[in-house]
Amino acid sequence: MPLLRFDLIEGRDKVTLKKLLDVVHTAVVEVFDVPERDRYQIVHEHPAEHMIIEDTGLGFNRTNNVVVLSVVSKARPNEKKQQFYSLLSKRLEVECGIAPSDLMVNIVENTGADWSFGLGEAQFLTGKL
Repeated sequence: MPLLRFDLIEGRDKVTLKKLLDVVHTAVVEVFDVPERDRYQIVHEHPAEHMIIEDTGLGFNRTNNVVVLSVVSKARPNEKKQQFYSLLSKRLEVECGIAPSDLMVNIVENTGADWSFGLGEAQFLTGKL
């Protein structure tokens, strides 16, 4: 874990989408120090008119490249969250051409009791993880 859900405007080709997912995963591994195979990503693509993502009065414009990333994770220090936002913004701009103003990230925290990776078990509680 964490579990990442991407909301995107439809239209990215498979190569572009794979690059986006890889860049985000690399940042997660680096900043949150998770194992390489700790990768849980779900992509939801929407028609442009189904995504209204404004700027909360911050004064920037969104484009059809907008990425809304929802992260469900155990608690992380605020410094790590800020580092993640910054690194992700920079890497997505350089490696994927996504403007920093087109990235919105939301982190929702939970505990080990809130995860089952399969077999009807809470692996964080049983000690398997």
